[in-house]
Amino acid sequence: MLELRNMSPTSKNTKKKTKVFVGLSGGVDSSVAAALLQKEEFDVTGVFIKVWQPPFLPCTWREERRDAMRVAAHLDIPFYTFDFEKEYKKEVVDYMIGEYKEGRVPNPDVMCNKNIKFGAFLDKARAMGADLIAMGHYARIKRMGEGSGEKKEARKHLLLKGVDENKDQSYFLWTLTEKQLAQTLFPIGGYKKSEVREMAEKFGLPTAQKKDSQGLCFIGKVEMKDFLKHYIDEKPGDAIDTKGTVIGRHEGAWFYTIGQRHGFMIAKKSAHELPYYVIGKDIRANTITVADQQIEEGFAKREVILKDVNWNYATPQKGKNYQARTRYRQVLQACEMLPLGNETQVVFAVPQNVAPGQSLVLYDDDQCLGGGIIA
Repeated sequence: MLELRNMSPTSKNTKKKTKVFVGLSGGVDSSVAAALLQKEEFDVTGVFIKVWQPPFLPCTWREERRDAMRVAAHLDIPFYTFDFEKEYKKEVVDYMIGEYKEGRVPNPDVMCNKNIKFGAFLDKARAMGADLIAMGHYARIKRMGEGSGEKKEARKHLLLKGVDENKDQSYFLWTLTEKQLAQTLFPIGGYKKSEVREMAEKFGLPTAQKKDSQGLCFIGKVEMKDFLKHYIDEKPGDAIDTKGTVIGRHEGAWFYTIGQRHGFMIAKKSAHELPYYVIGKDIRANTITVADQQIEEGFAKREVILKDVNWNYATPQKGKNYQARTRYRQVLQACEMLPLGNETQVVFAVPQNVAPGQSLVLYDDDQCLGGGIIA
């Protein structure tokens, strides 16, 4: 169990067990995370994080909380519910809606991790006596060094990709600081999803057969455009090709993301009858530009500027070859970093279709170095 190898279930100064608050979402991943920690003899407490949900969608949090409670009862561990509804509405939902209104493409899951799971939850857990928190994320933390006291700063906490490439969630964790990593465990990060399912069966967990949740963080299974329509008015506009010719219509430029291939009407088929992708948008003119290939000359970019940058251990070296992705599960793209005063520039080996507001996350092989928001 790679994630727990360098962690002791007991304190060095006392024989008291290390107290861990586990975020129990009601799903199989967090359930197995709690079971693994208990197996390793940590002092485990389960916590369901209650967040805001849209009033126009079926309310599912009670069912999720009930499943989380069943897991806690099965493991015979204490259970709490932390209500972060106001924090989630402000820091995740309002932020997301505001960004879309401005024509940017935010990532609400990144903000949920930053402000809720590793913000409000971590702070409250620590205030209640927890030594660490744990989550059912497919990511790993490599702990290096055994410094203590004045030598404590010698410790390193590196964020690594999850072993399961198809489930790796390090992309959503780029905002984590070394301080947060030092107080966090990802017990299932060293396993594949199939192994997690098998362990859930062996532990006899009530969530063993539960399907994975889908949709936008805690908001639920809903199309982004359908969600946004409750907060942003529709405004039909033109869909144009790369020459500026009108070939279709859309419902409002702010509803669309770069790379999207549905949700707009095209009256003219492409030369080879291939699907059209959104490759650009103009909020002022309320137009979207579409093409029958995702990377179009003149629209893709080799160089992007990052803002709100966070490097969770060390600043990347100028000129060194790295890899980056600008959306979840995108194939890693070769790039290098070029610091520009107070800004950071990323130069891709191959031009990329990107949009302001997206998270660009940087990797050095398995290590997730951090990232920033595309300006």
